[in-house]
Amino acid sequence: MAVTPPRSAGVLDRWALNRAFLARQLLLTRWAMPAEEALERLVGLQAQAPMPPYFGLWTRLADFRPAELAGLLTERRAVRIALMRGTVHLVTAADCRRLRPCLQPFMEQSLATTFGKELDGLDPAEVAAAGRALLERSPLAVGDLSAALRETWPDRSAAALGNVVRDLLPVVQTPPRGVWGRSGRTTYATAEDWLGAPLDPEPDLDCLVLRYLAAFGPATVRDVQAWSGLTRLRAVIERLRPRLVSFRDEEGRELWDLPGAPRPDAGTPAPVRYLGPYDNAILSHADRSRIIGDEHRKAIATRNGLIPGTILVDGFVAGMWRIDGADGATALDVQLFHPVSGHRRVELEEEGERLLLFASDGVAGCELRIAGA
Repeated sequence: MAVTPPRSAGVLDRWALNRAFLARQLLLTRWAMPAEEALERLVGLQAQAPMPPYFGLWTRLADFRPAELAGLLTERRAVRIALMRGTVHLVTAADCRRLRPCLQPFMEQSLATTFGKELDGLDPAEVAAAGRALLERSPLAVGDLSAALRETWPDRSAAALGNVVRDLLPVVQTPPRGVWGRSGRTTYATAEDWLGAPLDPEPDLDCLVLRYLAAFGPATVRDVQAWSGLTRLRAVIERLRPRLVSFRDEEGRELWDLPGAPRPDAGTPAPVRYLGPYDNAILSHADRSRIIGDEHRKAIATRNGLIPGTILVDGFVAGMWRIDGADGATALDVQLFHPVSGHRRVELEEEGERLLLFASDGVAGCELRIAGA
């Protein structure tokens, strides 16, 4: 059978890729959209720390309030679970059931790579079964779960045993962790028990790739793999090629996309945006030059893998931000990589003031401090 060639639509430069990406990420304008719908559109939000998803939705949605996302978590319509690249993401309940089966091979490989020596001679499936039995009785904090497992395997480390459960079972982090204004230990429940429904019986990699392109495209195969952590996805793209359109970037690399996906003109205005820590927009491509330059990637890198809040000016990362709440005060510290002047400076300050009001739950009198301007 002859293979249908993809429809080629020419070359996309860095600015065209940037504007297409911002449109998919809901960053060209604030949308009047429910938080649950936004989570679906974005294929979740990265959430190693509890609060970044709130900032991710605030910068994308009009009139977003923390209580809306907190309600999704407490009503079990959204969950925190390890997914893409083995990192914790906040996704809808439906996406939890859809996506975890697709990512399971990465989770298993990650466990073997990270804890292989510590698990030598141990049957991980047996540990996972014991963990499931414990969690079916009631949700357990990670430390309590690991301690219970060590009663059976006292010669193994708590970290190794806990990660067997995290990686081999679809476990969600239960509230109050992740709820705005509250705190709590990381506590696991199985996704099936917490959501009252099983995971999808078979992984649907076609759907996974199409969802990625809708939220992050146009993209190369390497981009999809960097986002998901999975390998050998070229075969999936080849299977999907009759449904896709192809482009080339300025380096000649093939980019894939959905035919009807938004690709605004490269000159489309892009507003200043404060992205939350660990924002997907910064972390979801092998080649991230569509949103951050290599020199700025080095500037935001930390030894322990923390990704700070970043600032987009004219669509590209131009600085970092953090909230300082020491001594009962709240301040927004902005570190720019290069000076910003004119209407961009005004926009930077106005958006910073809005972020301060959001972060402080509307308390006035907080301080905005900008360095490098």
